[in-house]
Amino acid sequence: MISFKQRDIISIRHFNKEELLYILDLAKRIEQMEHTDILRGKVLASLFFEPSTRTRLSFESAMNRLGGMVIGFAEPGVTSVAKGESLSDSVKIIEGYCDIIVLRHYLEGSAQLAADVVKIPVINAGDGANQHPTQTFLDLYTIQKTKGTLEGLTIGFLGDLKYGRTVHSLAYALAYFGAEMYFISPPSLRLPGDFMEALKDRKVKCHENESLMGISKRLDVIYCTRIQKERFADPVEFEKVRGIYRLSKAMLEEFGIKDDLKVLHPLPRVDEMDDSLDATDFAVYFHQARNGVPVRKALLAAVLGAIE
Repeated sequence: MISFKQRDIISIRHFNKEELLYILDLAKRIEQMEHTDILRGKVLASLFFEPSTRTRLSFESAMNRLGGMVIGFAEPGVTSVAKGESLSDSVKIIEGYCDIIVLRHYLEGSAQLAADVVKIPVINAGDGANQHPTQTFLDLYTIQKTKGTLEGLTIGFLGDLKYGRTVHSLAYALAYFGAEMYFISPPSLRLPGDFMEALKDRKVKCHENESLMGISKRLDVIYCTRIQKERFADPVEFEKVRGIYRLSKAMLEEFGIKDDLKVLHPLPRVDEMDDSLDATDFAVYFHQARNGVPVRKALLAAVLGAIE
């Protein structure tokens, strides 16, 4: 019997294939439900130490739509953190005001730290360049809905693979489903060696490339990411790779693609993807963002023990 009750959601590495599929099935069931108040009386603390639109609002929408309540902040400068309060002290205090914490923080390992010092569940909404597990659940949900399966797909990850926490989490999850993966980036933004070794240890077919040319026809999914300026310690290094890729309808037509290719992007986009793609059947990134609500509904309901 699979149960997520009172579990922390810190890293996608903490879940097996059956547990991933359980949440995807639960999200599908919840998406088909009529209005429900199964989280009435529950309180979510939304603690965002970094900017966010989709993740924060979709969590808050999910909680509200299930009848729960939301407290929290998106501007840490107006909290006691500005006075020097530590993260561990902050979450210990906030634990007394809520039933579950959703945390985004710029430091890798911050979500695990929070989970270690409180007794209520903690959901990682992104910790630095490390993990973003709930994004991975909604990415899997989107791929499953648009491709009809998760098994045996060929996936191209394009852009910032060094700092892209969504890539790190999704690649690990797709390894359960026999995916073949192409990692397309400039040399300075390649997938970190430890992630690549972890995939190879799991017998994943991995390839590193600097261009889509010559491989685009093999891909079932392109997962495009932006070059994350905020992750670079040196602005000069960012300028070297800024705008190095610009995915467009014309480019895909020139390189050649499968008719049923799907393009995902965790958003926001800057200059790495042209809006000429938006009206095509390839583009599913806006649907992907909307899928954040049913998926996060499923996670909240499962962790708070409101649904099996």
